[in-house]
Amino acid sequence: MLKKELLSVLFALLALCTHAQNYPPNDAPQLEFALQLRVTLGEAFSIDNTQHGRRTVIPITGGTFEGPQLKGTIMNGGADYQLNGADGRTELEAIYCIKTDDGVYIHVRNRGIIANGKDAEGKPSFYFRCAPQFEAPSDSKYGWMNNALFLCSPDFSPGFQGIVLNVWKVK
Repeated sequence: MLKKELLSVLFALLALCTHAQNYPPNDAPQLEFALQLRVTLGEAFSIDNTQHGRRTVIPITGGTFEGPQLKGTIMNGGADYQLNGADGRTELEAIYCIKTDDGVYIHVRNRGIIANGKDAEGKPSFYFRCAPQFEAPSDSKYGWMNNALFLCSPDFSPGFQGIVLNVWKVK
C-alpha cells in the first residue's frame, strides 16, 4: 500500500511540475470590479528639497464610494502623501478611512506610482496605478476585503473637485 501511495504522490508532483513549466503561463489572474471611490481633496502644500525629494501633501476631505457589496462615505482627515523625484516619477501613499452605510469603519492605505516618461518608441507616456489595502473588521460582512489584493486605476472626472478611483479585486 505504501508503494501505491508513493507512486500517486510522485505522479501528482510530476503533473504539477509539468504544469509549472508552461511559458508563458496561461492562468493569468482575473480582475473583478470592487468599488469606485469619489474622493474630495483640499488644498495641497509642498515641502521642497527634502533628503528624498519634493514632498507634496494633499488633504482628503471626504467623498463617497460604491460597489456591488458596499456603499458609504469617505471620512475627512486623511491625506495623500506624494514624493516627487527629479526623474518625473512620483510615489504616493494615501491614508484615510471610509464608513459604510451600515456604520462600519474601514481603514484604507493606497500606495501607487505616477510616472511621466517615454515609451519604447520614444513617445511621451503617463502611468498612474495604485494598490489599495483595506483593513475591515474581520467579523463584519466586509472581512473579505482583508484577504484580497486590489488594483486601482485613477480617473479624473470633469467638474468633480477631486479624484475618482476605480478599484478591482484580483481573483
